[in-house]
Amino acid sequence: MSSLTLKELFPSKLSFIIFVGYILLFVNQGILVTASQQSNNRYDYSVVTVVLLTEVLKLVISSLLYCRENSATQLVKEVLSNRKVLLLYFVPAFLYCLYNNLAFINLSLFDPTTYYLLLQFRVVVTGILFQVIFSKILSKKQWISLIILTLGCMLKQVNFTQETPAEKPSKAASVSLGLDAIMIFVQIICSCLAGVYNEYLLKKQGASINIFVQNVFMYLDSIVCNVLLLILNGNLLEAFLYDNITKVFHYKVLLVMINNAAIGIVTSFFLKTLNSILKTFASALELVFTALLSNLLFSIPIYLNTVLSICTVMGATYLYTQNPVQNPPKPAPQKQDEESLLQMEEV
Repeated sequence: MSSLTLKELFPSKLSFIIFVGYILLFVNQGILVTASQQSNNRYDYSVVTVVLLTEVLKLVISSLLYCRENSATQLVKEVLSNRKVLLLYFVPAFLYCLYNNLAFINLSLFDPTTYYLLLQFRVVVTGILFQVIFSKILSKKQWISLIILTLGCMLKQVNFTQETPAEKPSKAASVSLGLDAIMIFVQIICSCLAGVYNEYLLKKQGASINIFVQNVFMYLDSIVCNVLLLILNGNLLEAFLYDNITKVFHYKVLLVMINNAAIGIVTSFFLKTLNSILKTFASALELVFTALLSNLLFSIPIYLNTVLSICTVMGATYLYTQNPVQNPPKPAPQKQDEESLLQMEEV
């Protein structure tokens, strides 16, 4: 890639750091969640409790980062004066709420590499939603790269060995048209719509609002959505049982929560400085590292279909870098956003 192309992809050095950090954190999340499972691929802790407490952790971190340069009173004023944007954040908050809960379920159904490969079907869906919400028509080269990326994901489902395992694997290495397929499909829709709409709020509706305040909006709404989901499922009291709370403090579970909280913060900066199309390619690049680390840590084999799929994904990523999507935020609040980014860099 030429320096011009790199400049188009990453407007600043910090945006490149955010891009790399996003990939590493997501790869780490899949590894941590898998490591926190028992030998039967189930969780010894309450998933709903972990998801809810993670949202609380994100809210606390975002509030503290804002209050490093401002007062708590100013934060309350910002929230009250931007009530409309706060309400708009209920849309991505609800979608992320479903996504986070489905992530635990689907990681118990599939090995990490297969899980991330299946999630790459969100690429084309994201491209369509991006065009609709931002009124930007993607070029032919951009669409070709998206389609190749999707085909690369489909390669993972092709059995080149023609071997039938003697025993049913503990986790699926492919997907059938059943409940597991429905779970993945719903998670894909949640991911695509939440990501593009969140970018819209960061760059359009909430462009003049401090990014840490916008994160507070997101996590306040997320907590409400998670509590409502617990009430609907009749699991609210269960989430706060002493036994479930104590299991959260296991170091493996704490690492899952801390890493997930970091993902939430970094994702907001990713969508603010870059865009949701590049975010899908960053997610695809997770496949390379996830496959290698899963093989090293959990002895999950890498077959020919996985290798071909990863190579196709890498090729699509390279093609995309030749003509990347440009979707910068409104210029007016640029100074404020840069200050917020510098605050994050100092932490």
